[in-house]
Amino acid sequence: MNDNTDISGYGYEDGELNSSHGYLLPALQTELGRLDGDDKRLFDLGCGNGSIGAAVGREGWDVTGVDVSSDGIAYANRVHPELRLETGSAYEDLAGKYGTFPVVVSLEVVEHLYDPRTYARTLFDLLEPGGTAIVSTPYHGYWKNLVIALTGKMDHHFHALWDHGHIKFWSIPTLTELLREAGFETPRFERVGRISPLAKSMIAIARKPS
Repeated sequence: MNDNTDISGYGYEDGELNSSHGYLLPALQTELGRLDGDDKRLFDLGCGNGSIGAAVGREGWDVTGVDVSSDGIAYANRVHPELRLETGSAYEDLAGKYGTFPVVVSLEVVEHLYDPRTYARTLFDLLEPGGTAIVSTPYHGYWKNLVIALTGKMDHHFHALWDHGHIKFWSIPTLTELLREAGFETPRFERVGRISPLAKSMIAIARKPS
């Protein structure tokens, strides 16, 4: 694999929101609205094409972020020049480069990663003491997995031929274990997109101890 290979699992054709943001963005906005404090700095870990950053930026957040996709960052910088978005990886010392933040957002990223423990440590290190991480990933649980199997959708859902696509399939217990292992307090979860047992994604809200 050469250095120019896009390993994000997504191709970008513009800097706009996509269909999954229809259920992810409102949930994110709700969670951000629950946070206290006047410090409106936010780090977007896996910012893609910048569309989510732009949406929360319009609500007063000062957004910095990175993504491994050079195409995504190119669109982000062209369409959303007010944001500080650069090519970068969760496997780098991002806190050393960008500092720490009261909020770190990372939507639909962890399922793509070969080394989620390094990702979780980077997420933790980017946060100030008492800060909040908001992490989303496709939801997996007993009833949803059963429905996928019974409807013959296993190959479609767990698509082995999606280059650099989803390689980790998280449940609430496994994502909780990952975040607690990294040092977070026990996260709270919200499920979004469809009814709760068949949710498309889950959102973990995890606090770094003060």
